[in-house]
Amino acid sequence: MSAPIRPEFEPIREAKPSRRARSAILPWLRLMRLPNVFTAIADVAMGYLFVQREISDGLVLGCLIAASACLYTAGIVFNDVFDHKIDAEERPFRPIPSGQISLSSAASLAGILLIIGILLGWITDILPRSHGEIPWRSGFVATILGLTIVGYDGGLKKTKFGPLVMGGCRFLNVLLGMSGGMPNAAVGILGFGRGAMEVAMGIGFYIAGVTMFSRGEVGESRRPLLVAAMIFMVFGVVLMGMSALDRPLHFQNQAYGRQLYWLLLTLLMFSVLRRCSVAVFDPTPQKVQAAVKLSILSLIWLDAATALVVAGPVYGLAIAALLVPALLLGRWVYST
Repeated sequence: MSAPIRPEFEPIREAKPSRRARSAILPWLRLMRLPNVFTAIADVAMGYLFVQREISDGLVLGCLIAASACLYTAGIVFNDVFDHKIDAEERPFRPIPSGQISLSSAASLAGILLIIGILLGWITDILPRSHGEIPWRSGFVATILGLTIVGYDGGLKKTKFGPLVMGGCRFLNVLLGMSGGMPNAAVGILGFGRGAMEVAMGIGFYIAGVTMFSRGEVGESRRPLLVAAMIFMVFGVVLMGMSALDRPLHFQNQAYGRQLYWLLLTLLMFSVLRRCSVAVFDPTPQKVQAAVKLSILSLIWLDAATALVVAGPVYGLAIAALLVPALLLGRWVYST
């Protein structure tokens, strides 16, 4: 039985590769799904801003972003390494089954990226930090995230717990960004307060729902599964909205800030649910894939909306701008 597809757009067919596609670098960029890494960067940046409310230490944030990018990319490459036999039958155009990149080279790249990502987490902990910081928090989160990524790609994605594990990866990725800020030692696990945990869990449940929705991309999907996935996504966004009740916002009028946040989340989810509803009524692979692609890209908007209300419009727009390189790179490098 085929392994479930990750929550990213997978084309049914791909045209014959052009001369540019046969260049030396494109197979590697496609193996790493470079456009998708910007969603991971958005998660980390939002997490950092949620607890810090400004970029107080660019070196710490940069190190956490690099760690997240390496860990995310390692997971993408490991996915193709573990699924190379399935891809040989269903997606022969992929870099490994097409022979453009050897299995051993891909596995080595994934392993190196995983190690670098975890090391960058620990390096963040030895950078000069504010008094009161938990000194090993970033490295600990990066290590758990790396192990969860390997566990997911190594077999957990094939189980019924796969969507929750994928959601857990995103949850930990947001916490990785939050680990660079001052913890609240009085409450929460590892210094992460209630609001921080709510927004991180919100992203996790949202992605768990997207992953669940994507499981029927290749064949015709079951409507009850799609509806259940939409419920997970909505629950995740509701959790994100609740975080505004437990975190001071950028606006002097806190009630206005909360109302703005809920309005932004509602508008974003309306667009996502409308596309998902089309797939529920007509669960063909093309419509399911379109819904999944929009849901994934909307993650950057959710992160941007959160950064806007907790840190200000400039930071929100900066995160939203990550869509630009993601879409531009997507013209040459497929995102699945």
